[in-house]
Amino acid sequence: MDRVRRAAFGIAALGVAWAAMPAVAPAQDVARGKYLVSFGGCNDCHTPGYFLGKPDAGRFLGGSEVGFEIPQLGVFYGPNLTPDKETGLGEWSEEQIVAALQTGERPDGRILAPVMPWQAFAGLTKQDARAIAAYLKSLPPVKNKVPGPFGPSEKPTSFIMRIVPPDVMPAK
Repeated sequence: MDRVRRAAFGIAALGVAWAAMPAVAPAQDVARGKYLVSFGGCNDCHTPGYFLGKPDAGRFLGGSEVGFEIPQLGVFYGPNLTPDKETGLGEWSEEQIVAALQTGERPDGRILAPVMPWQAFAGLTKQDARAIAAYLKSLPPVKNKVPGPFGPSEKPTSFIMRIVPPDVMPAK
C-alpha cells in the first residue's frame, strides 16, 4: 500500500509541475509570427540603430533611440518588444500583446502612439495576432530602456524625427 501511495503522490506532483510550466507556442505559430513581424516592418521602428542606418542585430526589436515627434502630442520612441521583464514586454501576457495589436490599448490603459499602425494590425485574424505574440515571447530578452514618451511641452532626451502634417508645413 505504501508503494501505491508514493506512486500516486509522484503522479500528482508531476501533474502540478506540468501545470506550472509556461505554455510553449507551437513552432509553426512562432514561424508565422516571425514572418508577420518581418512583413509588418516592426524591425524598422523597434530595433536600435535602424533609423541611423546601422541596425543593431544583437538588440533586434529591443527598442529605438530615435523618436517620432508629432505636433501637439509629443515624442514617441519605438519600445522594446522583447520579453525582457524590466524594459520590454516580459510582464505582458500573449493575450495582452494581442489586445494591444488589435485595439491600440496597452495593459496599463494607455493608448499606443499614433505612429504605431495598430489600426492595420487590428485587421489581423486572432490566429495571426497570437502568432505575432508567440514570436515576440520567443525572442531572447534584450535589456534596453527607451526614452519617453514625452508630452508636447517636454524636452526629449534623444534624437527625434519630426512628423509634420501638410497643413502645418511652411509655404514654399
